[in-house]
Amino acid sequence: MFEIIKADIRAVLERDPAARNVLEVILCYSGFHAILMHRAAHWLYRHRLKLLARMLSQFNRFLTGVEIHPAAKIGKGIFIDHGMGVVIGETTEIGDNVTIYQGATLGGTGKETGKRHPTIGNNVIISAGAMILGPFRVGDYAKIGAGSVVLKEVPPNSTVVGVPGRVVKKDNKRVKEKEGCLDFDHTAMPDPVNDAFRRLTICLLDLEKKVQELEARLNHEIVQHNDEA
Repeated sequence: MFEIIKADIRAVLERDPAARNVLEVILCYSGFHAILMHRAAHWLYRHRLKLLARMLSQFNRFLTGVEIHPAAKIGKGIFIDHGMGVVIGETTEIGDNVTIYQGATLGGTGKETGKRHPTIGNNVIISAGAMILGPFRVGDYAKIGAGSVVLKEVPPNSTVVGVPGRVVKKDNKRVKEKEGCLDFDHTAMPDPVNDAFRRLTICLLDLEKKVQELEARLNHEIVQHNDEA
């Protein structure tokens, strides 16, 4: 348990440039507090003290703004940045060295029983406001863009953006629209909407140029006609 807690502290120090020392992480980081209390609640849940576990998880939610069901399985080296609004469902499984930003949801899609929440691989980044809904796997080293809604399995080493989420990069190469290292440059996600606007702008400029050419030709013909008259 202490080795896992040390890994969680190291994760904050390595991934957040604002974290200056261990004491600051222990005293000031709500994401670390949330993970710490979840580990205690999960221990209670596994030892059939489920009411106490749920009570601790509710206190965790009240204190940190992070809601984690005590049955969720979470690996080591987890970093929840800022934390407020993060929701992690009952049958969620999270691997090692995962980074989760504020407002992310790991949830289900209905009232079915059994496994109904996602399984997150190792070294995954889940950006702010992303929603991963359903009992599928997000592969190792995947990146989920901010505000994305992911409803199906994500291959390893992939980048997912959009609503619904779709794979736009795999193995650091762009993926055609029909296809399906811990990189923290999640601000440089591909932007399909911006790409569409760029293509539209290029088409409009091309049309504008053609209209200008037609107007010039028409004016020239009118001048010629007037001279002949």
